[in-house]
Amino acid sequence: MVVIRLEIADQSPSPQGFQYSAEGMSEKELQEKALGVAKHTLSGKTDLERAAVLHQHIGSRAMGDMVIETFEPSQDKGGGEDSSGAAEQDSEAKAAQAEAESPEGSEGSEDTKATEATPDSPSKQLPDQISFFSGNPSVEIVHGIMHLYKTNKMTSLREDVRRSAMVCILTVPATMTSHDLMKLLAPYNDVMEHMKIIRDSTPNQYMVLIKFCTQADADSFYTACNGRQFNSIEDAVCQLVYVERADVIKSEEGASLPVMELTELPKCTVCLERMDESVNGILTTLCNHSFHSQCLQRWEDASCPVCRYCQTPEPVEENKCFECGVQENLWICLICGHIGCGRYVSMHAHKHFEETQHTYAMQLTNHRVWDYAGDNYVHRLVASKTDGKMVQYECEGDTCHAEKIDALQLEYSYLLTSQLESQRIYWENKIVHLEKETAEEITNMKVKFKETLERCDNLERRFGEMGKEKQSIEKKCTQLNSRVVKLSQELMEEQEMNRCLRANQTELQATLAEEAHKAKESVGCKDVAISELQEQLRDVMFLSGGAAADRAPSPRGPQRDPGGTDQHRGRPVRRGWSRAPLEPGQEGPGQEEEVGGS
Repeated sequence: MVVIRLEIADQSPSPQGFQYSAEGMSEKELQEKALGVAKHTLSGKTDLERAAVLHQHIGSRAMGDMVIETFEPSQDKGGGEDSSGAAEQDSEAKAAQAEAESPEGSEGSEDTKATEATPDSPSKQLPDQISFFSGNPSVEIVHGIMHLYKTNKMTSLREDVRRSAMVCILTVPATMTSHDLMKLLAPYNDVMEHMKIIRDSTPNQYMVLIKFCTQADADSFYTACNGRQFNSIEDAVCQLVYVERADVIKSEEGASLPVMELTELPKCTVCLERMDESVNGILTTLCNHSFHSQCLQRWEDASCPVCRYCQTPEPVEENKCFECGVQENLWICLICGHIGCGRYVSMHAHKHFEETQHTYAMQLTNHRVWDYAGDNYVHRLVASKTDGKMVQYECEGDTCHAEKIDALQLEYSYLLTSQLESQRIYWENKIVHLEKETAEEITNMKVKFKETLERCDNLERRFGEMGKEKQSIEKKCTQLNSRVVKLSQELMEEQEMNRCLRANQTELQATLAEEAHKAKESVGCKDVAISELQEQLRDVMFLSGGAAADRAPSPRGPQRDPGGTDQHRGRPVRRGWSRAPLEPGQEGPGQEEEVGGS
């Protein structure tokens, strides 16, 4: 079984419905159990010391955005109206219970009765606040780190053992979409309460939490799908674990601190999957980095994949037995330098003594000298000054010197430890100070970045408006240019017509002047002719008056017209009529003139 802990940032919202406990504990009990060690560790410390401890435990892990998508199978099958009505009844029952539990429930009921008795206006019947949400309510984004702990006790898979109703799929390949996952879990929709898909910064994979109605349903799903391939194309298998507890803890509360009886599963730096020694073999290198065995087998280089530490030691000369090649319990002959194994291996050193009678041999590990003839150690034998016998030398000075060296080493170790502790505190304080400065700078940069984004948005908006204005102005300019071209053509035509009219006017004025001159001349000639005609008419009238007087009959009888004929005798007389000339503009009756013919 595993424990999932979601460490979120201080400003990040908590995901809804994420906390879970297989033991049925409340959220308060869950928080107390999860934060027991953290509270004990951080109690009595200043803010600076708390920050140093939290920074030490969080290490180089950085918080990132995690997307939690929740899927809940629909429970209303063919009864949509009934389910909605039941929901409304539940909400009304909860509201009535809340009013009954409130201390002012009686007064509130009386007020409600009074308000029900007197109808209010429609504006007063509206609620003061209307709750709403935007976006997809089943998708939540939190900022933090996902911790995965394994219980130190192995969980039995027998039916009578209590486990959990929540199962976690540790790694699902990113090529498998949510629709494909729902197809895989389709047979368990009736017994599944909800499913949460958790995507973090880990590439090409995500995690899935599935909450079943009972433990038996979770056991059936575990038995059917654990170790099974997701599809026949990819080699990825469904790796399932039972979830004992799921916590959501703020980072400042000590979420990164260790938990009693739990071991946090690290990630393999090669495949980025969780390492569990109960499932996969784990290999730890000399530089204290752990990997999956199969992942490190694919690493063809001799260096560490993380720090590039060379795993192959440098070749050095190693001593071994000249006969059997053993490298343990070796003795070297002090006479010829022969190396052989001791009596507890193959006794090649003793065989060398038997063959060569070289008595002394030294053990290579502790430099003690053995005498094969005397069958004892001789590295502390000295000759006595009194009788010259060999005696064992016990040097108290060496013992005192060794004790002094040990005491000096211990004192130096204490001094070094204290100095290193002070240096650690100094540098941790320095790091905390730098972190605060960096956090302030990051906050300022975020504010500036937000202001810059707002300015960019305003500029983009203004740019769009200016673009629209430019398009409208260009359209108007095009229309005005076409009008200008048209008016220019009309102006040229009008100017040409005006020029032609002016030329015609000049010609007409010249013609009119000539006609006026001619009319003036003709009027003058006419006036002269009229005056002449008037004189002639006067003469004619005068003559006609005289002729009329001559024609008047005399009292003596008819007279003879001189030069004429006698009217009474029937002689022909030529007579002519003529109209007297009139002045211009006058009309008059014609007068008969009698002209006698010759």
